[in-house]
Amino acid sequence: MRIIVMFDLPVETPTNRKEYRRFRKYLIKSGYMMFQESVYCKLVINPRMGDFVVEDLRRNKPAEGLVSALKVTEKQFSKIEYIAGELKKDVLDTDERVTFL
Repeated sequence: MRIIVMFDLPVETPTNRKEYRRFRKYLIKSGYMMFQESVYCKLVINPRMGDFVVEDLRRNKPAEGLVSALKVTEKQFSKIEYIAGELKKDVLDTDERVTFL
């Protein structure tokens, strides 16, 4: 399952820019990968873990702006159609499990 986070945050004032940077750093430290400029996604094991991740997002949201979270299954995520641009090969977009021994 994937959690897709989309956000639109104000950056007019120095305080707004600081909150933007703080939220973006939080996403990266929490294991999110940048999908597009203000769209990040994270792989989670199951829906229960997805609920925990979304709750953590609520605790770390900026004071202003819009932050949205969408939970999709790997099967749904794998059906994304790329209309324009190039497909990045370094993004994990399959439902295969990786096991490290």
